[in-house]
Amino acid sequence: MSIKNVISQQAHTKVSIGSFTLESGETLQDVELAYERYGPENAPVILICHALTGNQHAVGSSENPGWWNGLVGDGCAIDTTAFQVVTFNVLGGCHGSTGPASINPETKEPYRLNFPKITIRDIVHSQYEALKLLDIHEVHAVVGGSLGGMQTLEWGLLYPTFMKQLYALAATPYLSDYGIAFNHIGARAIQDDPAFSNGNYDKNEQLHGFEIARMAGMVTYRSGTLFQKRFDRHQSESLYDIQSYMDYQGEKIKERFDANSYLYLLEAMNHHDIRRSRGTLQEAATQYQVPLFTVSFEHDLLYPKELIKPFSQLAANSEHLHVQTDYGHDGFLVEFNQWGSWLYHKLNEGAVNHHDN
Repeated sequence: MSIKNVISQQAHTKVSIGSFTLESGETLQDVELAYERYGPENAPVILICHALTGNQHAVGSSENPGWWNGLVGDGCAIDTTAFQVVTFNVLGGCHGSTGPASINPETKEPYRLNFPKITIRDIVHSQYEALKLLDIHEVHAVVGGSLGGMQTLEWGLLYPTFMKQLYALAATPYLSDYGIAFNHIGARAIQDDPAFSNGNYDKNEQLHGFEIARMAGMVTYRSGTLFQKRFDRHQSESLYDIQSYMDYQGEKIKERFDANSYLYLLEAMNHHDIRRSRGTLQEAATQYQVPLFTVSFEHDLLYPKELIKPFSQLAANSEHLHVQTDYGHDGFLVEFNQWGSWLYHKLNEGAVNHHDN
């Protein structure tokens, strides 16, 4: 059995898929997707899809652990001694994949707001093309949370036999009006910032509106219960600790994410709806051909159990897990001890071991 780890976690590992036509009919030239690929060379593949401000580094490295480090890795729930994992930075992202900050090959200038609108389906189609170029023609499972869960749900409908299992965490079959409302607040905060300059800002760091957008998002990602337990109205000097925490989160997002990318991905999330061109929710759900596992988290304001579980029950071969947590929506990023073993056992039920091929 080979345990060679293929493709190191390098920021500049990319695959070029060439020209790519979007759902809108517009075509992007010279499209690249940055990716991380880790695990035994001949092992079954698990495709991991990241959330809104995530990136391709789900595993990461010992120096820079990935955003799902502890859930994905050697001996973890997604065990990289048994599976090979692949994670792409999404189309429209800002960590190496083609997006608004990329250079338009025709104008030799950054796309900025001239980048065409993208959908969750565009993101999935682009990853499918990239996987083929990586000589991956089937995967054991597609796994993702939040925006990554939206991708997972579309994967199962766009390429229903490409995988053996689907895991959609903290994601609904369509984005609720509540979710769209908060996305709108975040988008307006960015767009109405004079420094935004219609997407032509000089530096991300100048965008105070981006800070506000992130703060608004953080309120929905966590629960009031968690904030109360963690901060308990403690005050340092002139600010309450919760205020300092919000300021910190607002500053941090500007260091690691592009505001234009943020806007494009918010818009893609707004339009997420598996019913589009597929009929009713029940008609869409019956099109899943492989087991669909859904996970909801207590206090998730954006993607509540009340929307996820009934949808899951419409699919022929599905199972739903509800996780008790104070973290709310961000529950899919933490407390792996609560639900990681469930994921581990489901992934390994019927998994085909290709190590000896």
